[in-house]
Amino acid sequence: MTPTTNKTIAKNTVVLYLRVLITMVISLFTSRVILQKLGVDDYGIYQTVGGLVGLLAFVNGALATGSSRFLTFELGTGDSGKLRRTFSTLLTSHILLCLLIILVAETIGLRFIHHNLVIPPDRMDAAVVAFHLSVLSTAFSIIQVPYHASIIAHEQLSIYAYTSIVEAFMKLGIVYLLAVAPYDRLKTYALLYCLVSIGLALFYIWYSRRHNKETHYQFMLDKPIFKEVVGYSSWNLFSNTAIALNSQGTTVLINMFFSPGVVAARAIANQVNMAANQFIVNFRTAANPQIVKRYAANDYEGSKSLLLSSTTYSYFLMLLMALPVCLEAETLLRLWLGIVPEYAVPFLRLAMVTSLFQVFDASFYTALYAKGQIKENALISPLLSFCAFPLIYVLFRMGHSPITMAWVLLGVYAIIGLLVKPLLIIKIVDYTWRDVLSVFYPCLKVTLAAVPIPLLAFICLEDKCNDIVRFVLICVLSLLSVLVSCWYLGFDEHTRTLLLGFVRKRLHKSVTQP
Repeated sequence: MTPTTNKTIAKNTVVLYLRVLITMVISLFTSRVILQKLGVDDYGIYQTVGGLVGLLAFVNGALATGSSRFLTFELGTGDSGKLRRTFSTLLTSHILLCLLIILVAETIGLRFIHHNLVIPPDRMDAAVVAFHLSVLSTAFSIIQVPYHASIIAHEQLSIYAYTSIVEAFMKLGIVYLLAVAPYDRLKTYALLYCLVSIGLALFYIWYSRRHNKETHYQFMLDKPIFKEVVGYSSWNLFSNTAIALNSQGTTVLINMFFSPGVVAARAIANQVNMAANQFIVNFRTAANPQIVKRYAANDYEGSKSLLLSSTTYSYFLMLLMALPVCLEAETLLRLWLGIVPEYAVPFLRLAMVTSLFQVFDASFYTALYAKGQIKENALISPLLSFCAFPLIYVLFRMGHSPITMAWVLLGVYAIIGLLVKPLLIIKIVDYTWRDVLSVFYPCLKVTLAAVPIPLLAFICLEDKCNDIVRFVLICVLSLLSVLVSCWYLGFDEHTRTLLLGFVRKRLHKSVTQP
């Protein structure tokens, strides 16, 4: 990596982490209050109808990935004319998709709510209102995708970070208004959340139009570009269908077989997991444009080196979050929520372990994404994911616990991250097993070294000291264990030298400044 590349990634990563720290604290606080104000059942109902809308909008995920890839790639080639045509074609595609999703949601989706979901009769009216508002906010989210993709492609991540912080404070305002609202709280929450989503979408559109010349839209559907985008996204469509089934689809399944309270338990676990994942997502958001641009500029070795190192560091960051959360999941949820819904603890633990395998899945995919050859990935990985959904359905029909779903998804993502994605990047992007093992080996060493001491301490202290004291001790011990293991077993000598030099430089600067 060049110094400029390192500086850009480091700068964007710092800005995004500032965003995470602020938004995560606010998000966890607001979630606690919202759960208390709505109640477990209404919270579960909102998650279910939102999941249904997300399931219907699964096509958007495929187009969103394509939007980001093609805009980033055209920036890398420097063809401004094709860049403008690409953006306009992408936006036209999203407008057409938006109209289609609204039509399907307001017909088939509405019928499904009335006849298939487990919703108390006295809450059906509120559920339907929440559904309509979710459809509206989703429509605006779809339209703003090309604009948001342009911001990411231009690496204007500071505005992305600051906007997310504003969004967090707006959601804090929702909590206050929800507490004082004299009307039905589920309807009020759905309306306020919809207004926030629409406001943010409009801001991204305004900012992108003002700062990125290619986003001045002209109605067009450039056939060669459209064909290329559809060809790329059609393979992603299969993948995103599987993702939607295993996220929003399983939420709907849980509601069909269990109470809204179980949906709420899974939603709560997912929220903590997503908060932890934001650290990795932001690091990858900063690194991925550089990986794609270097590949577009024919710097294949530089692209590969950046991908392998960023994958390893992404895993270390995820382990840093996952270990203390897995060990102290129950205490964490109790401190956060006051009352822990049934199944929330095992849901959270299994979700965090699953996220460790998803690091490899998402990171290795960037190599395929940069080359633009995702056909095999779009066939094999989603095929395994597709198998999970009917299996979960059958197990639920047989009377198994809702936790069965989490175990099935863990197995699927372990196979994809450890076997499928490595085989694909070796076959398609000319990686070697030596490259893949250069990631797996340090990750395995650090995990085996970091886990035993905190785990043993947790077992020994489980019933022998105050929960708060144990929680703090285990968290501190887990963080130290992972950091020390990373330093001695995960980083090579060159990386340790760079880190020490960076720290010394910062310390010297802070001492010499008046």
